[in-house]
Amino acid sequence: MNANVGSIDRLLRLVAGLILAGFGLGLLTETWSWIALGAGVILALTALVGFCPAYRLLGINTCQRRLPSV
Repeated sequence: MNANVGSIDRLLRLVAGLILAGFGLGLLTETWSWIALGAGVILALTALVGFCPAYRLLGINTCQRRLPSV
């Protein structure tokens, strides 16, 4: 499992995940709370691990590519 989520992407996912999880913990109706909580947890986990299965399926990689040394 290679990382495919870059630094800025990870930061944005973590912030969005925490916000969604916060909404899911009580600010929304019951159904939307579960949806927001689930989405928030998934975003936060992919941010912490640095790997997103959906990105893998779509062939997306936001990690910076290292240039070969000369």
